[in-house]
Amino acid sequence: MTEPETTAWSWGYTGYDPSAERLREALCTLGNGYFATRGAAPEATDDGLHYPGTYAAGCYNRLSSTVHGEQTRTVENEDMVNLPNWLPLRFRGQEGEPGSGGPDTAWFSPDADRLLDHRQTLDLSCGTLDRDTRYEDARGRRIRVRQTRFLHMADPHLAVLRTVLQAENWSGAFEVESGLDGEITNSGVPRYRDLAGRHLTGVTTGTAAPDTVWLRCRTSESAVRIAFAARTTADPRPAADRLEPGTAQAHRTLYLPARPGRPVTVDKTVALHTSRDPAIAGPLDAALDRAGAAPGFEELLESHRTAWRELWERAELDVPGEAGQILRLHLFHVLQTLSPHTAELDVGVPARGLHGEAYRGHVFWDELFVLPYLNLHFPEVSRALLDYRHRRLPRACQSAREAGRDGAMFPWQSGSDGREETQELHLNPRSGRWLPDHSRLQHHVGSAVAYNVLRYCEATGDTEYLHTKGVETLVQISRFWASSAVYDPRPGRFRIRGVVGPDEYHEGYPGAESPGLDDNAYTNVTAAWVLARTLDVVRALPEPRRRELFEATGTEEDEPERWEEVSRALHIPFHDGVISQFEGYGRLAELDWEGLRRRHGDIRRLDRILEAEGDTVNRYRASKQADVLMLGYLFPPAELAALFRRLGHTLDDTVWRRTVDYYLNRTSHGSTLSGLVHGWVLARARRAEAWKFCREALESDVADLQGGTTEEGIHLGAMAGTLDLVQRGLTGMEPRTGELMLDPAPLPELSEYGFSVRYHGHWGVRMQLTRGRLRIDVPESDEPPIRLVLPDRAVTVEPGESCVLETPEH
Repeated sequence: MTEPETTAWSWGYTGYDPSAERLREALCTLGNGYFATRGAAPEATDDGLHYPGTYAAGCYNRLSSTVHGEQTRTVENEDMVNLPNWLPLRFRGQEGEPGSGGPDTAWFSPDADRLLDHRQTLDLSCGTLDRDTRYEDARGRRIRVRQTRFLHMADPHLAVLRTVLQAENWSGAFEVESGLDGEITNSGVPRYRDLAGRHLTGVTTGTAAPDTVWLRCRTSESAVRIAFAARTTADPRPAADRLEPGTAQAHRTLYLPARPGRPVTVDKTVALHTSRDPAIAGPLDAALDRAGAAPGFEELLESHRTAWRELWERAELDVPGEAGQILRLHLFHVLQTLSPHTAELDVGVPARGLHGEAYRGHVFWDELFVLPYLNLHFPEVSRALLDYRHRRLPRACQSAREAGRDGAMFPWQSGSDGREETQELHLNPRSGRWLPDHSRLQHHVGSAVAYNVLRYCEATGDTEYLHTKGVETLVQISRFWASSAVYDPRPGRFRIRGVVGPDEYHEGYPGAESPGLDDNAYTNVTAAWVLARTLDVVRALPEPRRRELFEATGTEEDEPERWEEVSRALHIPFHDGVISQFEGYGRLAELDWEGLRRRHGDIRRLDRILEAEGDTVNRYRASKQADVLMLGYLFPPAELAALFRRLGHTLDDTVWRRTVDYYLNRTSHGSTLSGLVHGWVLARARRAEAWKFCREALESDVADLQGGTTEEGIHLGAMAGTLDLVQRGLTGMEPRTGELMLDPAPLPELSEYGFSVRYHGHWGVRMQLTRGRLRIDVPESDEPPIRLVLPDRAVTVEPGESCVLETPEH
């Protein structure tokens, strides 16, 4: 596979490699927070080598499928819908004058014609994808094609494609066909292809003279109406053209002169609207109006560049070298998925971005890795993402009631309305078997939601949100945990049974008839933290607001006493002097790691390997990703130690390091999040080994380390997490109400870098880390000074002032 060619602000590929096209298409996706389009060539179709895909944030549809496993079953899945393809633009040559005769060659294609040169470049500074290609057809005629596309970052309903064609050694005419394609299915993930994927229905097309075609349709079950309008113009003016509406496709065909050295330019401006949009009479009228009123290419490009420049100013990141190039690409994709436009939408954090169909576009716990970054740059986006959860709080409460619990039980996978979207069966591609999927037992997602509420409020000082929607969410999650905890008199502790932890490999005990594990340490510790922090918030409320809150949430007056009790007495299992991943983990068998590596090479997906061999990972002390060690990712050392003290345990440096070593040797890293968490934790526990995992987190998508997964959609949590590793992990920065905590732990490989953050009312607080020094510049404002708290001292910095701190290089 061709390696990418990069500069500080570009990501490109030279040469055409069909086997790598789908990966490149994912990494070259363009978006603006409202919708995104994969980086497929405009002439490409879903042919196994390419996969054009366009996805609007929050646009889902539900279909039923028949699965033939040990028994035939009907399953229901909700997917983020692959929308009609707005890209199609193809071209071919003909002899004679434009429009004088039929074409004498097939449409040009990189898979059919001789490719003389090919380069594709993603310009990160302004969100454009550029392509420069030279073809030679069977008759020896050469053509150069230069294309630029962008999804407008100022007007999120617009997309633009400019194509410049130039004949090199022949004369005649170009026939150019620009259109919209509604004959689209969700078929971008091979293991889903046996399931229903035709989400669009009622496709109709039409024309709006003199230069526009349109297409409208709706989703089959959710009834979201979708409309595209495409305006195509050319310079010089076409000698002939025609508008061609069809059943599921619509085109404008242009005939343009082809002369050596005389380029012709074709501009395609597309507008997208759906019935989810506010302030429109209907999607089709809105799309036609927007496409018709849109200015020309140059003006649109200028306003698009301005919008991107403003984004980069708010998300300033200056890291030297290759790591900095990858981090900037990660930030680019985070901003394309969750831009300020997202703050206007009812959407969550799609785990695979808007870049493909893996995980069906569902919302998991990945916001746990995304919001800490956004909180310090785009807090309005963070708040909107929290609102997505709050709007679905009633559905989470209904799920809890159906499970016999109080409060709110958030789903492991969420989509349109907040019901549990986790599939009941999943396919193991290695064995071809459909297996029960128990990952819906990952109730720790509720703690992730609560964590994000609290950390957002600490980073922004948004007490209004904390005391309204925030505390409502916290209370319902606390009620769920308190009702889930059952007192066991033998250890004299509360226990939470029948769950699955972040590890995901272990879904039950060996030979057990029912799924679930008891006392997953991560689940119990985070539940205790949520209960304790909720108590703090509730007790700080004015009495009238507290009374109103309890009435609205159905909370009894004595429930906080239960929260206090449970938060101090949840059972945390230990074995061999380390924290147990769950009760009984230490009694599982050890795995022959080296033997498996000799037989299989890459064993990241250990669960699939063992199942294909007739075994189960449930029998072994083996983890897919960080589970217990996630605690070291979420909580600074002092806070984690205090949390364990509250639970009646001593977690000193020796116990923690022993725990880190134990799980480091028993983790297969079958998730892109694993390297991130291990790098974060090891930066403080075993610094010499940290960079190996940090680098794996950086390269997980750009090098497709999981083996074919990135082409189905980037891993948004891992990308945002690497940004936060630089921002908070290595600086030890923890925004708290009234103070900014700092405890730098720089790595030799990342010892000099700078970034800006937004803290409470301060915009653009600049931090620059160099070897042994941390400089903080606070811009002038009317805001109060910032109190910086380090392990050995505290410093106050006034607006308009700077501070240089000497930091240990341990």
